[in-house]
Amino acid sequence: MRISEHPILTFKRGRELRFYFNGKPIEGFEGESIAAALWASGVRSFRNTPEPQGPFCMIGYCSGCMVRVNGKSKVRACIEPAMDGIIVESDVASLPSTGEEVPSESEEILADVVIVGSGPSGLSAAISAAKRGLKVVVFERHFRPGGQLVKQTHKFFGSGELFGGLRGFQIAEKLVKEAEELGVKIYTRSSVFGWFSEGVLAVNSNGRLLRVKPRAVVVGTGAVERFLPFPGNTLPGVMGAGAAQTLMNEYGVKPGERAVVVGAGNVGLIVSYQLLQAGVDVAAIVEVRPEIGGWFVHAAKVRRLGVPILTEHTVLRAEGSSHVEKVVVARVGRDYQPIEGSEKVFDADLLLLAVGLTPEARLLAEMGAKMVWSSELGGYVPYRNKYMETSVPGVYVAGDASGVEEATTALLTGRIAGLSATISILGPQKELVEEREETLRLLEEVRGTQFSVKILEGQKKVSLNV
Repeated sequence: MRISEHPILTFKRGRELRFYFNGKPIEGFEGESIAAALWASGVRSFRNTPEPQGPFCMIGYCSGCMVRVNGKSKVRACIEPAMDGIIVESDVASLPSTGEEVPSESEEILADVVIVGSGPSGLSAAISAAKRGLKVVVFERHFRPGGQLVKQTHKFFGSGELFGGLRGFQIAEKLVKEAEELGVKIYTRSSVFGWFSEGVLAVNSNGRLLRVKPRAVVVGTGAVERFLPFPGNTLPGVMGAGAAQTLMNEYGVKPGERAVVVGAGNVGLIVSYQLLQAGVDVAAIVEVRPEIGGWFVHAAKVRRLGVPILTEHTVLRAEGSSHVEKVVVARVGRDYQPIEGSEKVFDADLLLLAVGLTPEARLLAEMGAKMVWSSELGGYVPYRNKYMETSVPGVYVAGDASGVEEATTALLTGRIAGLSATISILGPQKELVEEREETLRLLEEVRGTQFSVKILEGQKKVSLNV
């Protein structure tokens, strides 16, 4: 299932290694996740469950990839690096773990600005603060920084200042490099799991407990993919569109041979084109609404390659014994209910859901930020002012954690949050204030398209008075 040729990407795999899954040897490469190595080897079901269950998100939020590694249970295989000689087993919830659950070592860290998340918003915030000589620390759950940019292969629109013409993974490389050159310390495999009295963040950093005392915090934790209820939705091969991107664009592993994609927004259209680039046949794109939701240019590309886009259709069920083998869809009426007798059956081993994202803002809720449900922004988000400060003084939000938008707005809101955190520490220096105002102007300009109408409505509902 490994991709050997790709029109855009060159996969520079690391040293070959071998580990064991349920007693069987698995070949992998240094620098890839356990989940990617298992999937490339034909393993589709990781957990020991009554019914076959596969991973859904591949970014560490669902439970579909949980395994035991060297006796330690509840390890998410998608964000755990493959290593030579490790023993990986299907996780069984009833079995106790023999691994170390509580960090045995602790360390105290002082920082000016702490960033949670190393995606486009987090890195942009880190760079903005580090440029002014502040001590900036970034915590990232994955074993590599860059967030979801690392798996984006399409070229970004916009000006050169906003990385127009560059592909997502190229932008990630540039941001990580710039941050590190400015002295930003990026802790990978580091989960922020608590906010305690006197403004102390608790972090599990690869088995060490870090007690972090910042002067300002920027939360850029991104978003998670939405699920859909239908029979067979936990079968291996049913996954989020982003999970497929992780496998094929980040690790060079084909997520399947033939796919059905649900959702004709930009994500669904882009991932369908990327599947074709990776050598995966796309049987159809299914969209419940009467119109295509994404940019015309993306829809035109997949249609030219012969992929049908079935509007006013929905998925009824996924069928298969150990994994997805067939996908059944049907036309819907004006009430969005399936019309009996309109079913279509596709032979497919991959069913991708591109049905939207939900902000990952739970840490902000724990920190005491005032939260609100906004359907326009994708779910529960914190109230914030135009400078991205939440109701908790000194705590800022950026990117999809503040409301689901495009990567360009994540870059800009991250920059605003980073500048605001810097101003809170250094004071309202003229240069900082002017740069922040210019970034606000750019953000307003980027949100000036038809696709931002709902976003702007949502922004009005969650704004704090300055």
